[in-house]
Amino acid sequence: MPEAKQLRVTQTASAAGRKPGQRETLIGLGLDKIGRSRVLEATSSVRGMVRKVAHLLKVEELS
Repeated sequence: MPEAKQLRVTQTASAAGRKPGQRETLIGLGLDKIGRSRVLEATSSVRGMVRKVAHLLKVEELS
């Protein structure tokens, strides 16, 4: 079975002053401070969350 793709997401900007939905999305991704990173499976739900707060993140696709 092929290995699932993964994404490394790193928070690059603060959630302060953002809309509540954006702050909650960051928390859902496991991010709460600038510079924090998480490696997540590249599912459609995770990609949608990343798209919602893309302006606050740096995203790298891992093989």
